[in-house]
Amino acid sequence: MDASLKVYAKDNAALSFPFAEAPPPGALIDVAPGVKWLRMPLPFALNHINLWVLDDGDGWTLGDTGINTDDTRRLWGDLLAGPLKDKPVKRVLVTHFHPDHIGLAGWLSETHKAPLWITAGEMEAARFSHALTKEVSGPAAAKVYLQADLESAIPGAMAAHGGRYRRAVSDLPVEFIAIDPAKPIKAAGVDWRVVVGEGHSPQMAALYSEKLGVLISGDQVLPGITPNVSVRDSKPDSNPLKQFIDSLQRFRALPDETLVLPSHKMPFRGLRTRVDQLVKHHEDRLAIARETARGGTTGAEVLKALFNRDLDAHQLAFALGETVAHINFLVHAGEVTREELPSGVYRYTTV
Repeated sequence: MDASLKVYAKDNAALSFPFAEAPPPGALIDVAPGVKWLRMPLPFALNHINLWVLDDGDGWTLGDTGINTDDTRRLWGDLLAGPLKDKPVKRVLVTHFHPDHIGLAGWLSETHKAPLWITAGEMEAARFSHALTKEVSGPAAAKVYLQADLESAIPGAMAAHGGRYRRAVSDLPVEFIAIDPAKPIKAAGVDWRVVVGEGHSPQMAALYSEKLGVLISGDQVLPGITPNVSVRDSKPDSNPLKQFIDSLQRFRALPDETLVLPSHKMPFRGLRTRVDQLVKHHEDRLAIARETARGGTTGAEVLKALFNRDLDAHQLAFALGETVAHINFLVHAGEVTREELPSGVYRYTTV
């Protein structure tokens, strides 16, 4: 997640929030029949993740796991030796490959002999990221900074770059159960339809129960903040923003009164409203990028127009990825041209 994400109070005002407060770290709250809300801490500006424990009658399904830290392991240990001790963990279900979601999946799966459920696209991304070394990923990242005319930021980026994913994610299991988006998942006594989100990650598995009127949305739909949609260094010409906006329409097709259980911030109602807000947010940022490129510009200049504030190395990496995602959207749409200068810097010009 992007540590520089903003809260938009005016957007939240259009939504309804049925819970007055969140559970403290390591505590459980019932939010729907068979569905418990759990929060774990994160060592970022966005300092928490919401996890979901589903009561399957004869055991527990753990929905996402938190990041691989001693604090999170200790909190899981306390829970599984305390409030959850009467039933075994039967399944570890992960929405997507980002460390705050899959970080302890391997550890929990191995400790409790419970299979990991994840889509094939997300497991591929997790394995790829876990295997990356600084020697491999560093040059690819440096090239992206150079192309954006941010060569001076490369040393700081490299210092913050190497091995971050491997440290935040426990060893992944060799075997896993690939979630089939075409098949419902039985959990908490009901069927959950898999709603695939794209752009923020390759094949995120959100879960929707028509019977409960509940959506476990992962990071695809969040209240008040926008999920980071970035071009990955390994796929510099990709168009994740188009994937994100297109896949949002799958969520907009669900009932507006659905109780949305997001991975960050508070559960809410007003799903269609929130989807429309997210689309409008990116349309506005595309307009800024398009206007900045009139007469020719660099990625650094577009980034400054989109993120007009001081950014540390960690935040800059997210901001650059999102900036390139917006530029690539316009390039793929034929609205902006891209020229590589002799220096290796890309120059963008609005058509």
